[in-house]
Order: sequence, then C-alpha cells, then structure tokens
Amino acid sequence: MKNTLHTLLKSKGRTVHVVDPDATVLDAVRKMNQERIGALLVMNGDDLVGIFTERDVLTRVVDQTRDPAKTRVAEVMTSKPVVVTAAATINEAMAIVSEKHFRHLPVVEGGRLVGLVSAGDLTHWVTRGHEYHIQDLVNYITGKYPG
Repeated sequence: MKNTLHTLLKSKGRTVHVVDPDATVLDAVRKMNQERIGALLVMNGDDLVGIFTERDVLTRVVDQTRDPAKTRVAEVMTSKPVVVTAAATINEAMAIVSEKHFRHLPVVEGGRLVGLVSAGDLTHWVTRGHEYHIQDLVNYITGKYPG
C-alpha cells in the first residue's frame, strides 16, 4: 500500500494557518512569525483563494517597495494555488513541489481544504520510512529479525 497524504496528515495533524485576503501584509507576516511558519493559506470563507508565502513578501512587497502596513494580502498573494487531493501519494506530492519549486502544498478532499503539507513534511516522511527500512535490514542481517 502506498502512503498517501491522508496518512501523512493523520500523523502530522491537519492544523492550517489562514489569513483573510483583506488583512494587511504586516498582520500576515506577524502571524507567520508568531507561528514560526513560512506560509498562510488565504481563505475567503470556506474558499481557498490563494497562498501567502515568505517568497511573496520578498518578491511582491520588499522588492517592489510596498508598504506592508498598507498593502493587502490579496494584492500580493499567489492566486489559485496548485492543490492536491488527500488521496495523492507522498511521491506524487514530492514530484509537484520539486518540479514547481513549491515549499507548501494545500490538500483538499471533496473540494474542501483539509490540510497543508510542506516540502519538509514530505522529506521527513520519506526519510523516516527509509530509517525504518534500514533498521529492518540491520535486524535481519544481525539475526534480530522476528521470524
């Protein structure tokens, strides 16, 4: 059985930090700093309308010398973010973040937001799987493998 994002989210948790599109960039950045995260999902009610990331701050606010206290998140967010379903495999999600150079990927089920995975979450999951596999091989070779 392949590991899906549903399995990863069940282990990681489904907490998602969000921001309103009318919030100021300053408020959004303060929230990101407070939560120690690199992205906020931009929600208009129950609808995912964008994602606001550290990269957006650098390229669309700082580099364009916009005032973060006056600029609205909706003006500088990444609109229509790429999403995946919870049924997607870890490898499929890793391929997307790798090919598109994303660090965050919203997860949906039935058109509704159910979570967010980061490149770090995906890498941690794969690394953990490799560690278990290596330990199984070591146990087998050293005779500690349950027979």
